[in-house]
Amino acid sequence: MHLAPAGERLVTWPRVGRLRALELGTPGGLREELNGLVLAGEKQATAGLLAEYDDEDEELEHVGERLALVDDDGRHVATVEVTAVDVVAFGDVPWSFAQAEGEGDADLADWREGHRRYWARLGTPVTDETSVVCLRFRLA
Repeated sequence: MHLAPAGERLVTWPRVGRLRALELGTPGGLREELNGLVLAGEKQATAGLLAEYDDEDEELEHVGERLALVDDDGRHVATVEVTAVDVVAFGDVPWSFAQAEGEGDADLADWREGHRRYWARLGTPVTDETSVVCLRFRLA
């Protein structure tokens, strides 16, 4: 176990150079598909669970921060710049955000169902009250 010196945070999320890594979805076909949507300019947002940040003692991204979009092997495939960060209850995520994720959801109910299934598969079922980090970005 590595402990950070007093007053410093323990780095737990992958880094590429000085940039925090943005790992979309899970390794394999899903990450490849999501990265492709980012590179095509269709995906300009992603959602994460606030509990993951807390569990890993990681700070939220901030507007203007640049992140390294990485593939399954941790290779830097693009740089994105954060344009907005909002923490909202899962049940309050707006349709405009779901659309910005660019994953082809038909409506907000479709987006919610897909995300519930995804997080449940990962062992973290969500409710309408679960805190979600809504991250918007653009290719830098």
